[in-house]
Amino acid sequence: MSAKSKIALVTGGSRGLGRDMVINLAKGGNNIIFTYNSDKAAADKVVAEVLATGQKAIAYQLNVSKISTFDAFVRDVSNHLQEHEGNPNFDFLVNNAGAGLYGSVTETTEEQFDQMMNVHFKGVYFLTQKLLPILNDGGKIINISSGLTRISFPNVSAYASMKGAIETYTKCLAKELGSRKITANVIAPGAIATDFGGGSNKSDENKRNAIASITALGRVGEPEDIGSVVAFLCTPAADWINAQRIELSGGMMV
Repeated sequence: MSAKSKIALVTGGSRGLGRDMVINLAKGGNNIIFTYNSDKAAADKVVAEVLATGQKAIAYQLNVSKISTFDAFVRDVSNHLQEHEGNPNFDFLVNNAGAGLYGSVTETTEEQFDQMMNVHFKGVYFLTQKLLPILNDGGKIINISSGLTRISFPNVSAYASMKGAIETYTKCLAKELGSRKITANVIAPGAIATDFGGGSNKSDENKRNAIASITALGRVGEPEDIGSVVAFLCTPAADWINAQRIELSGGMMV
């Protein structure tokens, strides 16, 4: 393992898209810090997978909706980096952690709205703010949005609205952090076969067939379609990509 490995921090890295991002980043020669919400066993398995690539990995429990815990988390990360990497800073931040919510405009409760806000927007905003002092100049921020900011379906208004906010926020980040040579981009996955939002994209054949019929490449996306692009954005080849929304949907509803 090279002593010059860069370090990536991925939220929600124990399963689904986040896990694939972590593995692809590790295969690209990066050491990994990632968070998980509740499933320590799954997180430990991902740590072992990263170690098998020859890179370092550590997992931290973090609920990204609980902003009051962020200061302690950042201290832990910085101390870990100082002890194990010889420097308290890291290079790549991937804000991936999330949860799905389906409900009509008339049925969505204030509590559900706040949950989506805290997880997908407020949490991302303030975790990024707290981490910026230990993100290296020349680093990269990748925020995860959704194809639902481009095309509309019923019953996703709260979730999609937060992702729309993330896309605007990312452009502001790119503008403000340009003087530090930090880029900020958005990845917007289309319909992906994971457990997200109840897992219907993986288990509901009628829904899968419907998605395939409106997708140019004729299938539902897989986690493996996403992680490799995130890893690419964390390479020097992507240094000139900034303030962009990159949709990964196989050509859905084009």
